[in-house]
Amino acid sequence: MSLGTNSKADAGSGWAETAKIVVQALAIAMVVRVFFYQPFNIPSGSMKSTLLIGDYLFVSKLSYGYSRFSFPFSPDIFSGRVFASEPKRGDVAVFRLPQDESIDYIKRVVGLPGDEIQMKSGVLYINGTAVPKVYKDEFKNIECDRYFRHCRDVVYKRYEETLPEGIKYTVLDLEQGGEFDDTDVFKVPAGHYFMMGDNRDNSSDSRATVGYVPFENFIGRAEIIFFSAAVDEPEAMRWLSPWTWPFDIRWSRFFNLVR
Repeated sequence: MSLGTNSKADAGSGWAETAKIVVQALAIAMVVRVFFYQPFNIPSGSMKSTLLIGDYLFVSKLSYGYSRFSFPFSPDIFSGRVFASEPKRGDVAVFRLPQDESIDYIKRVVGLPGDEIQMKSGVLYINGTAVPKVYKDEFKNIECDRYFRHCRDVVYKRYEETLPEGIKYTVLDLEQGGEFDDTDVFKVPAGHYFMMGDNRDNSSDSRATVGYVPFENFIGRAEIIFFSAAVDEPEAMRWLSPWTWPFDIRWSRFFNLVR
């Protein structure tokens, strides 16, 4: 006597197993996103040339511990931070804008609590000492309005800065004597940080509208670029010409660490 199989039962069991695997995978992905790494994309040029418009990166939430801004919808269930670890000077960090806590910003940590920060003739001063700034090369970029109606070639001077801790990174300078090249002295309050964009003449940061950023507003430290596409260039009309999409991808930026 031969044993038959119930194909309908087998099919139902297969679908149930597949659904179970999908649910488990989604649950793991949610846990990772909420507690460990959150993806962000770069919508503006304030961190050029370190980060470009169209970069997608992972931000480590473990780096600074957790505040209410670490979680979806920012539930007001506690104040301050748990498992806190303070940001280090030179970190590229994502935070909530103090003036509008629904908006995410990404900048570099320049001033720690108690520091005095000032810009003089385009040079960064920390506690009265100039941060070394050495010319490297030119950074050429095509910049357009949001509808690509007006585009122009822009050439920046690129410099390397070295913080007191020895951390090196590059900054851009578009014009000498720019609006933010000379400032008053900023005294960073306790529990706050002074943030600046690497694109020094085109960054809304602690020198102007952003002000000092409370530790509680930090979400995490930018770690690695996992995808990048040239969405800010006139050729990148990707929604109109799908066949060009592979050519818009910046393959060389994949898996670059954020420094």
